[in-house]
Amino acid sequence: MDLSVVIPMYNEAENAEFTLKHVEEALVSLQKNYEIVVVDDGSIDNTYEVLNRLAQENGRLRVVSYQKNRGRGMALRMGFKAAKGEIIISMDADLSYDPIYIPQVFEVLRAEKDIDVILASPYMPGGRVQDVPFLRLWISRLGNRVLRFAMPNRIYTSTCIFRGYRRKVLDSLELESEGKEIHLEILSKIIALGYRVKEVPAVLKGRKKGRSKFKFKKTAASHLVFSFFEKPMIIFGFLGLLTLGAGGLIGIYVVYLRYAGILTPGRPLVTFALLLILGGIQILSFGFIAIQIVSLRREILRIQKENLELQKELRNQNNSIESKVYGKGHKGQSKGDSGDNPEKNN
Repeated sequence: MDLSVVIPMYNEAENAEFTLKHVEEALVSLQKNYEIVVVDDGSIDNTYEVLNRLAQENGRLRVVSYQKNRGRGMALRMGFKAAKGEIIISMDADLSYDPIYIPQVFEVLRAEKDIDVILASPYMPGGRVQDVPFLRLWISRLGNRVLRFAMPNRIYTSTCIFRGYRRKVLDSLELESEGKEIHLEILSKIIALGYRVKEVPAVLKGRKKGRSKFKFKKTAASHLVFSFFEKPMIIFGFLGLLTLGAGGLIGIYVVYLRYAGILTPGRPLVTFALLLILGGIQILSFGFIAIQIVSLRREILRIQKENLELQKELRNQNNSIESKVYGKGHKGQSKGDSGDNPEKNN
């Protein structure tokens, strides 16, 4: 299988047929062996019924479904697991990114062998946004700017779902997220493992049909937590320097009072300044410890990747051995039958 397109859906009965029609139209131009894997994330409308009907009409469409809504992260994980393509492209069901980008991303990955992951980016030079509500757009832009500062690769758009992956990349990851934070988890882990990421300009459009699943509090919290884990010195450094600076200023003021002869004995400012200075130093120390923990986490990810690759190689070897053993067994049985059974010889 050359290509798998993975599309998570939740309560998209109104949108499903329209979306899949446009995806099919974009894929026809590729003239490659492809499949569309749609994951019904526990919809409570008739999304599954619509998808099941469409799958009966289209042999390239496969439906993965489960009863309880688990979130986009779980839907993508299930879709990645079911996908058979050497290149896997994920996209949203609301066509916020036009399916015409599917052939473009596919061809970039085929042409540029040193690139492992492609991100569709509306916020990079050449990208743009169209008909997206102002508040949601402002939150998205602000969140991605914060993430760009936290990311070592200075990525413009970290939260997009429209991405292209080589299979080896997804096979080397142990994903855990169940919500939209999976996009940040994937990006963090692939960068830590040394995979090459490239952004291509794209147009982000507002939803035309169905209801948006965007949740501000959850999205903002995931962005802040991710930024903290990627660059803990953002928080520890800021708080440590602020505390240390406040303690230093108060200390300078105490020294001034001392030499001016107006320092009252027993005044708590001296103790307060010392506490602030020691507290600032301690907070900065926590920041340096956190940096070491981030480095250790990246090393653990590399070990996990090596273990997954080793497990895959062992499975392939076992499958090869089993096929040889069963093949010889069948041949041996066939020869034995032809020699021992007189009726067959006749």
